[in-house]
Amino acid sequence: MAIHFSIKELQQRRDRVCRELQELGLSALLCFRQESDYYLTGYDTFGYCFFQCLVLCADGRTALITRAPDLRQAQNTSVVEDIRVWTDGADSNPQRELVALLDEYGLKGKSLGIEYDAYGLTAKLWRRLETEAAGFCTFEDASDLVTAHRVVKSDSEIEYVRRASELADDALDAAVSLIKPGAWEGDILAAMHNATFSGGGDYPANEFIIGAGQDALLCRYFSGRKHLQAQDQLTLEWAGTYRHYHSVMMRTIILGEPSAEQIHMHDISVKVIEACEAALRPGIAMGDLFEIYASMAEESGLTEHRFNACGYSLGATFTPTWMDWPMIFRGNAVLAETNMVYFLNVIFVNSATQQAMTLSHTVRVTEDGCERLNRSPLDLIVIN
Repeated sequence: MAIHFSIKELQQRRDRVCRELQELGLSALLCFRQESDYYLTGYDTFGYCFFQCLVLCADGRTALITRAPDLRQAQNTSVVEDIRVWTDGADSNPQRELVALLDEYGLKGKSLGIEYDAYGLTAKLWRRLETEAAGFCTFEDASDLVTAHRVVKSDSEIEYVRRASELADDALDAAVSLIKPGAWEGDILAAMHNATFSGGGDYPANEFIIGAGQDALLCRYFSGRKHLQAQDQLTLEWAGTYRHYHSVMMRTIILGEPSAEQIHMHDISVKVIEACEAALRPGIAMGDLFEIYASMAEESGLTEHRFNACGYSLGATFTPTWMDWPMIFRGNAVLAETNMVYFLNVIFVNSATQQAMTLSHTVRVTEDGCERLNRSPLDLIVIN
């Protein structure tokens, strides 16, 4: 079986969630987030793009309703034994079948938690479930219940993040070896992905970012490749991914001579990263980390070129994003805890001068501070 955690650890995770369900007076949790399914049972699939639901009862019973292509997927990658398959067809109504399953499990008239905030539960799918469940039970939003448990990593999860971090650094080394005037962005991306896959890694939960010239100011993937110029800037954001756990990095690499503005932005980026690392320890609020970024940007005349967040949690996430909860932005009162993993992300972009600078990597919160998980130095990478 392709399960990446011990049966004992998966059971402990479900036990913790079940205790919370009982404390909240909820008889079951309807999981529509693939991250929750993976965390609780090991179930590994992209089949959540169709209707599927993992039911976790407060007494520990589990059941999964999904499509036929995911029957063996669930059997091979999860500890779920009760797997129900709904049949594709013009008159298919998997929501009705889910309600029948809930009835079979004695959940009629009960209060159930549900993950509304899930890519696997579109508005259309929810409206149909709402119709089928009318008068059967009541739902309470429990979208963040499992997420709050996932944010603090176990020892086995940390080991996966460490391996992901090694793969992220390998990807950077592979990219740098190819970056030169005339190099094609497609070759650079291919080398980065090859470093991950040849190292035993996985597809990341979203696309790598690559952009040269004015596109170095962009922070999203877009279609289309180009060749690098003798004087250029190249922004990369990528992840090493192992067992779906992510270690994310970001760099703006200079070809030719860096401008005074780029050197200044890089110098401040290093100072922000180091200050955030010095401050990140159990008990600090995420909003306080953001204020370090914001205040140092203001002191350096870069306020209008900064963003409104400077990082986020990382873990085992699925398409469409590797960004996890919580995010580092102003006023976020979530407190850091030991074995949380964060992407510290410093970005400065000047649209007027078309200059960019990014500097980011992954860290782990320790008992009395934080640990940098990527080996790559913070030096400005310049290719002459």
